[in-house]
Amino acid sequence: MGILRNLLTDQKRGVFGVAGEKRGYLYSVVGKMASVPEIKIVRSESLGHRSEVSSPEAKVGMRVEDLWDEQKPQLSPNEKLNACFESIPVSAFPLSSHSQDIELRSDTSLAEAVQTLSKLKVLSAPVVDVDAPEDASWIDRYIGIVEFPGIVVWLLHQLDPTSPRSPAVAGSNGVSHDFTADILDNGDSAVTSGNFFEVLTSSELYKNTKVRDISGTFRWAPFLALQKDNSFLTMLLLLSKYKMKSIPVVDLGEAKIENIITQSGVIHMLAECAGLHWFEDWGLKTLSEVGLPIMSKDHIIKIYEDEPVLQAFKLMRRKRIGGIPVVERKSEKPVGNISLRDVHFLLTAPEIYHDYRSITAKNFLVAVREHLEKHGDTSAPILSGVIACTKNHTLKELILMLDAEKIHRMYVVDDSGNLEGLITLRDIIARLVHEPPGYFGDFFDGVMPLPQNYRV
Repeated sequence: MGILRNLLTDQKRGVFGVAGEKRGYLYSVVGKMASVPEIKIVRSESLGHRSEVSSPEAKVGMRVEDLWDEQKPQLSPNEKLNACFESIPVSAFPLSSHSQDIELRSDTSLAEAVQTLSKLKVLSAPVVDVDAPEDASWIDRYIGIVEFPGIVVWLLHQLDPTSPRSPAVAGSNGVSHDFTADILDNGDSAVTSGNFFEVLTSSELYKNTKVRDISGTFRWAPFLALQKDNSFLTMLLLLSKYKMKSIPVVDLGEAKIENIITQSGVIHMLAECAGLHWFEDWGLKTLSEVGLPIMSKDHIIKIYEDEPVLQAFKLMRRKRIGGIPVVERKSEKPVGNISLRDVHFLLTAPEIYHDYRSITAKNFLVAVREHLEKHGDTSAPILSGVIACTKNHTLKELILMLDAEKIHRMYVVDDSGNLEGLITLRDIIARLVHEPPGYFGDFFDGVMPLPQNYRV
């Protein structure tokens, strides 16, 4: 398999109190800030069943179905799935809804980039070098991928007078340095006053700085891409075992990114495959039967409602996680969940916090929820609260709920509602395929420098 090198070197509570039956329910904790969280119980029967094979994702599932029937009978179900996905190229994966609009020009201002990412409801986007020649290869055409949190952190660092380093200087010298820890470790309370982000988004710094000016700093994602003829198995392994949240698919002939495949996109594909033989064979296993959850309650990272909201994003950055529950300090009861993608509310709606003395996690949740309800947006994942299931639920039930709610994690509780663990999209995909010995060979050689203890 061809290797495409990267462009950059850097890339609940204790008791839920849920009353319910062992099977047939998924639990949803909807935070009510002024009182004990209200419990919404969602019947798994209401998740529906895919009866028509018509969507592009379902057609991929039918392709797996045909290949499944062709596999040797002595193969185990897991081996059959591996063989099926190895036979399908990633070019068959349905195009993302914004695959043609998701690129940012390198001369785009940070303010414009934030608005674009927010409008498309994506966390990151590839950046095209406007100075690249017309006949440039895709490697020379793209600067890299910029992430929403990186923009926020870069702005905060510029306004931090205590920092001894300048990211602009580091960038111009071609040496990338991650300053995220610097700013997030320096006085969270100083940058979370109610009007702070309102002032920040009105500044010339925010309006005039170009995306290319922050190249090589902060959370620029590694640019590891796939060619169109790489397999589904390669893609699924990268999104699970190798912890990539999204993967660009490059058209070498056109020298451009044709598609971006995400973990949530794979979960949606699986949801559309419900009813197919291979999916039912795999999906009707309970979570306990497949060894989920992997993460126990003792390892779940949380934030208290009276802590600065930037503390939540700091923890997510440090622990490399996509979301974190917000809990009451005394009772340990959850009042909501903050995900990495929610960081955009700090820049796209800064005016909603100006009545608060400081932007705590609780104030952030209240302000954002009121803002969304005011504008009639009832589908935002942040409104879902803390959603949970039990180990007796099946993979299929879990996938249908994750896809329906557009969330990236599910908390697991016992029969009494006590927190037992956490399941992420990556955990589910990792149960779908396994890496054969020596599968990647030299695939990662020269791709990116990694920490000494990293497995890739």
